[in-house]
Amino acid sequence: MEKNEHPFDFSLVFIIFLFSIISFLSISTAQEFGQYNENFLVKQIAWYIVGCIIILTVMYFDMEQIQRIQWFAYGFAMLLLIFLIVAPESIARPVNGAKSWFQIPGIGSLQPSELSKIALILTLSHLISAHHEKIVFSDWKSDLQLFAKMLLATFALIAVIMQQPDLGTSLVLLAIFSGMMLVSGITWKLIVPIFLFMLSAGSLIIYLIVFQPDMLSIIGVKQYQLGRIYAWLDPETFRDGEGYHLYQSMLAIGSGLITGKEAALGNVHLPEGHTDFIFSVIGEKYGFAGASFVISLYFLLIYRIVSLSLDVKDPFSSYVCTGVISMIAFHVFQNAGMTIGLLPITGIPLPFISYGGSSMISNMLAIGLVFSISFRNKKYFFDS
Repeated sequence: MEKNEHPFDFSLVFIIFLFSIISFLSISTAQEFGQYNENFLVKQIAWYIVGCIIILTVMYFDMEQIQRIQWFAYGFAMLLLIFLIVAPESIARPVNGAKSWFQIPGIGSLQPSELSKIALILTLSHLISAHHEKIVFSDWKSDLQLFAKMLLATFALIAVIMQQPDLGTSLVLLAIFSGMMLVSGITWKLIVPIFLFMLSAGSLIIYLIVFQPDMLSIIGVKQYQLGRIYAWLDPETFRDGEGYHLYQSMLAIGSGLITGKEAALGNVHLPEGHTDFIFSVIGEKYGFAGASFVISLYFLLIYRIVSLSLDVKDPFSSYVCTGVISMIAFHVFQNAGMTIGLLPITGIPLPFISYGGSSMISNMLAIGLVFSISFRNKKYFFDS
């Protein structure tokens, strides 16, 4: 017999509501001196309304229906990315050296690579669940086959995205792949060597950046990308150039102290304060206490999705939750880390708080999937 419980997850609703309030207050603070020609607060409110519609739309479909269209979603995301590369500059104008956005009249810019995150989550979830339905007892050969399929699905998207180039989204896709591989059932005898190889490759890249930068230029690494790394390693020296954003960000967060800086003392100038560096705005305005509250809210969101992933009976739904967790956790870790100099600047926004229609759409699609899973997650009296 089914338990008579409210099917709607009001805890998730409340968390998203708090994120919206934080987003509106932070964007309002970031543009309070009128330095922008647009009112991003009004636009963010509009995107939140669109996001709520997206959640309700996704909730209408159950996960069985969504699983049936996952290859369509993957193919659609891939076609959009390929079309972006060959599209004329009238509809896909390069910005800061990257051709990553479609320019849509009346709407603004949309970043198709954001949709690839959701497409990858659905595709990897399908690959893992279908693999375990077919193969009951895994061995090295079957695990290697699953790993190869997951790797191909991930790096096919990354290969196209890096043509823009968009390192930030590529890293997010890699984080989704890594998180889902950990719960895929692949033997640790295969996973450990893979992660050791990735760690060695990362160490080699850092060595080349510091001691042999010319070699990286030969293999296609752009000069501005190298500049970001140098600025990350020594923001004080490069504060008038590539390190300006990071230096100002660290200055803003440091000036917030415990409870935030009074408005009368003035704000540190933060380029892109309403988007990538909105965590710096929060740290300056509300101090360590405000920044800690925001991080705690993300922990609550992730905890709620983890609980759902462990509770749900459908393997595909459980893997989808894992993918969403990996995406959100990496976004938060990378964004907060880059604003305090812990990690290099990659242009990854803070989920649900940074201004941006494309990121809002992908985040709300992800949360819509979680709501759909939670809404249909039936419990029984004999369940523990």
